[in-house]
This record gives sequence, structure tokens and C-alpha cells, in this order.
Amino acid sequence: MASPAFAAETRAGYVKANGIDYYYEISGKGEPLLLLHGGLGSIDMFRPLLPTLGEHRTVIGVDLQGHGRTQLGTREIDLRAIGNDMSVVLKQLGYQQVDVLGYSFGGGVAFLLAAQHPGQVRRLAIVSAGFSDDGFYPGIREQQKQLNAGFAEMMKDTPMYKGYAAVAPKPEDFPRLLQAMGDLMRKSYDFSEEAKKLAMPTLIVFGDGDMYRPEHVVEFYKLLGGGLQDAGWQRETMSKNRLAIIPDATHYDIFFSPQLVPTVLPFLDGRSGAKTWDETMEAAKR
Repeated sequence: MASPAFAAETRAGYVKANGIDYYYEISGKGEPLLLLHGGLGSIDMFRPLLPTLGEHRTVIGVDLQGHGRTQLGTREIDLRAIGNDMSVVLKQLGYQQVDVLGYSFGGGVAFLLAAQHPGQVRRLAIVSAGFSDDGFYPGIREQQKQLNAGFAEMMKDTPMYKGYAAVAPKPEDFPRLLQAMGDLMRKSYDFSEEAKKLAMPTLIVFGDGDMYRPEHVVEFYKLLGGGLQDAGWQRETMSKNRLAIIPDATHYDIFFSPQLVPTVLPFLDGRSGAKTWDETMEAAKR
């Protein structure tokens, strides 16, 4: 939970984008960071991390279409459409360019925002989200395809439903949300061409127990221009993009991992911290 002092500094409201009234919260101080949550979640997924992020960044949290405090509406849930919505939301809030951190469903939205509106994204961090549906292990892919409105009753005791019911404008829309998310996950997608064209520095982060196959993770990094050659003694051929694997993390707990912020924040700040061999040995002599 955020501390009372942190919570008191939060500005919240709604902005309309392409017919959807998006709920947002802005808190913290520093360079702007757009924070996008995972499927069936909300801004609240990141509550444990918000105080730390807010010490370094002005955090713009948005409840995505049909999630949290944002209405579902009648439009289908589509990553490209929501990516375009986020562009409008940022403009409405007065931000010309931001860094973006998105997890899972929110990672896909962050990816499409950056691909479709590259001028609005300075640096991009995608957490536990692949570039195509081929990246999932077959077993979890089949489970995703089964999601529909009929699962609503059996999910009534889950944190996902309880969190949704506590803040949703129409809690009775939960079955429709499940159906809409299931419809999204039943579609095949391949954003490999978009990945190749991402011009801003991009970090992809996965857990070592993630739902994505390691081969897919490596292929994603290669599409971004990483993992194609040795970086060189002086890091002269090192890619501007980065790959991080967080140990002892799964798709279902990586978003609140204590290691997530220290993994992502230096990259978003444009800091490496890496020293040359000579610098390291000289420091050791002191």
C-alpha cells in the first residue's frame, strides 16, 4: 500500500479517448513515466512499487479499457486501438513525450503505443509480454483460449475479481470483461515487423519461470537488434536495447517483484553503471 503522504499527493480523474473514459492517477516527482498494468488488473497492481517509483518519477497510471475504474464500453478490446487511446490520453494530460513501462497486457499496449506513436515514447520497458502468440508455451496458450464469460462465477473468490468489484463503475460487467479478454486472446498476432522498427531504447524483461518460451524471448531481443554479436572489449558494438531475466520470478508475480524497479529504472533513466576493466581494477586498489 502507498503511504498516506504518497497517497495525498496523487491527482486523479478521467480523460476521454476515442469514446472511452480512462481513469488516471498522477503521483510522484521527476520525469514522466506512463505505467500500464496487466490483464484483469488495474493501477492497483503496482501499489507496492509506486512509492519507490514516485521518488524518482512522475508516475502516470492508467486503468486500461474495461479494467479498474475505466468503463468497458461496447468496443472490442484491441491492443492497437488501446495503444492509440494512450496517445490521446497523454496529449490530453499535457505530456508530449514520456517513458513507458507496461506489464503483460499493458506491455502489449505499451509496445503498440511506441510502434504507432514513436515520437511520444522516449524509452520503453516491456515486462512479460511477447511479440506474437507463438511465444507462449502451448499449454498456457490453450488455457487462454478457453477464457469466456462463463468463468465469472468461479472467479468470485479470486483477487482479480475482488479488486475489480471494489472499484469498477459497473461490477456486473465482469462477465463481459472476461469474454472480451478471451476474444482478444483467441486471436493470433505477430508484431515482429513492429519490433524491428522500434527506434527508441527498449528493455524487455521476463521471469525465468515466465509463460513465454525462452526461444521467444531471445528472438524478441534479436528483433530489437540485440544478441546478434559480441559487444566488444569497450562495448563498442553493444546494442542500445536490453534484455533482463529476473530469477525466481513467474508471469504472475513479476509485476510486484522487489527486483523489478532496480532492473527497469536505471534503463529508463539512461544510466548504465557499467565500468571498464581498467576502471574497476583501479577502484579496487583504492
